[in-house]
Amino acid sequence: MYLTTERKKEIFKTYGGSESNTGSAEGQIALFTERILHLSEHVRQHKKDRFTQRALVTLVGKRRKMLDYLKERDIERYRAILQQLNLRK
Repeated sequence: MYLTTERKKEIFKTYGGSESNTGSAEGQIALFTERILHLSEHVRQHKKDRFTQRALVTLVGKRRKMLDYLKERDIERYRAILQQLNLRK
């Protein structure tokens, strides 16, 4: 599997503050981004895989909602996570 438990812990430690802080908005956004990058590569290779394409669109929507939530709550954390993950506004 592409996303192992160790990789998830590493993501949450880097962006969420600690390995066990899986509920932080930054950690969840980083995890969504990792999954989106993986699925994007898969869709590029398998152009007719509509199920994965739909899952990709769903993940992008979830990440967008989480970013909107973070933007409303704390604009500085929002700007920081955009810069760290190299995401566009």
